[in-house]
Amino acid sequence: MRNPFRYFNSSPEIIRLTVMMYIRYPLSLRQVEDMLFERGIDICHETVRFWWNRFGPMFAAEIRKRRVHNRSYSNWRWHLDEVFVRINGETHYLWRAVDHEGEVLEVFATKRRNRAAALAFLKRAMKRYGRPKMIVTDRPKSYRAAMNVIGNAADQECGRWLNNRAENSHQPFRRREGAMSKFRDVKTLQKFAAVHASTFNHFNLDRHLNSRSVFKQNRSAALAEWRQLAA
Repeated sequence: MRNPFRYFNSSPEIIRLTVMMYIRYPLSLRQVEDMLFERGIDICHETVRFWWNRFGPMFAAEIRKRRVHNRSYSNWRWHLDEVFVRINGETHYLWRAVDHEGEVLEVFATKRRNRAAALAFLKRAMKRYGRPKMIVTDRPKSYRAAMNVIGNAADQECGRWLNNRAENSHQPFRRREGAMSKFRDVKTLQKFAAVHASTFNHFNLDRHLNSRSVFKQNRSAALAEWRQLAA
């Protein structure tokens, strides 16, 4: 494997730290620049933009590969939901699939919320993770129409509050979207949402379910693993 940092003057540690700060926390490019300057790292905000565009997808792909390899994903129940995103005054939709433990499985940006978009989203998720035993959705007709094509309409489940798992998974992305002052096009939305979902999964340590000592151990392990990405 070629060294992805070979043409960069900055060290891989600084690049990984910069990408993590921008993707993980609701910070703007200039806020990341100021925080790094306080640590003695003098870079431009455009360098932050370039680094996350260059290395963010690479880190996200490696995280997904490691998590799929080290953890057998349960296809017991998926939660599907979509959230609208404004791009240049037009409404677009970001579809999200979450498993029963809150792990973000797939995100998919489209211009429409119809059967074709739902079908493409379901095929994309099932191609990577297989077919789940149960799919929890809201009541848009596009889900039912797409599942009739796939042949798993009997596995759909709708009900009040049943899909809170997917609804809550939108919150970190919404906070991050506000710091970025919206998106410019669908490709940028898809790219950032995919990278953000993988980073969120990596650092989602279930703080509310573990004791302080267990949480600190998991946090140290997650940071150590992040520092080894693309090593």
